[in-house]
Amino acid sequence: MAIEITGTGSYIPSLVVPNDNFEGHNFLNSDGSPFAHDNAVIIQKFKGITGIKERRYAENNLNASDIGFLAAEKAITNSGIDKETLDYIIFAHNFGDVSPNNVQSDMLPSLATRVKQHLRIKNPSCVAYDLIFGCPGWIQGVIQANAFIKSGIAKKCLVIGAETLSRIIDPHDRDSMIYSDGAGATIIEKTEESGGILAHASASYTQKEAYFLFFGESYNKLKDDTKYIKMFGRKIYEFAVTHVPQAMKDCLDESGVAIDDLNKIFIHQANEKMDEAIIKRFYGLYNREVPENIMPMSIGKLGNSSVATVPTLYDLVRNGKIENQEVQKGDVVIFASVGAGMNINAVVYRI
Repeated sequence: MAIEITGTGSYIPSLVVPNDNFEGHNFLNSDGSPFAHDNAVIIQKFKGITGIKERRYAENNLNASDIGFLAAEKAITNSGIDKETLDYIIFAHNFGDVSPNNVQSDMLPSLATRVKQHLRIKNPSCVAYDLIFGCPGWIQGVIQANAFIKSGIAKKCLVIGAETLSRIIDPHDRDSMIYSDGAGATIIEKTEESGGILAHASASYTQKEAYFLFFGESYNKLKDDTKYIKMFGRKIYEFAVTHVPQAMKDCLDESGVAIDDLNKIFIHQANEKMDEAIIKRFYGLYNREVPENIMPMSIGKLGNSSVATVPTLYDLVRNGKIENQEVQKGDVVIFASVGAGMNINAVVYRI
């Protein structure tokens, strides 16, 4: 028995927001004071660190559950399954449905429930629930689906990662340029093929790390008490490059696959420099240099869409939509992520 990804789909919003759209923003320090440099310098430094040139924002008539549904439809079609045979719909997100210009989160009913309704699935035995695990949420959903199938509780699961981060950002915080919107979805099911999920690892660090990402007030002290997504970027960077490489190594070692037999690494698109540092340190644990083209990247054009980055990236590569990147049957890949919690996880998967 193999537990495989038999279908993928993604939704990339049509609204392209290039970096120069932020030139008119009034960026402030956390204490409300202005920066010494003008926005052109801030944006140039931002691009050099994150690799982001542009990002995507969801259309005003679409919420996270809507774009999650659109990605799910594609994954179901791609897999060729009957949607009524789904045992679970697992929807990973962080903030629920957030309307434009309104930071209030709407998670009742669950986003998974809304997707099931949009899909018009009538089977009551198809269980729909949400998963809140920070940016690693989609990977954690895959791990849960694997456990359900392995135990005999389920045969087919739909795992979605979707977010509209553009609607919960502080326009006075330069970190707001990192965030974007998007959705990715996968069908996980038992097959008679060889391969599939070979190993997985997860961890939650909840001491001093718990509030590296949090909800906080605007840097514009004259605004109301509305809260927005905030982060301690340097602390997240240090945490990620310390803990993620070891988690990836532990997972790969458990799988029995040799480091030289690894074909691709699909890592959360958080920050180009951070991802490069994680991969370099991961290969360093094996006394290896980083192979060319081992790590596909989408952050330059799509930004950081949280839980959606990994499934979206995998769908794009799987369908030949990332230049000089491809996967083939038999390839071994790692999915890895880090995010609010602080949570980390990894999955070793043979296509």
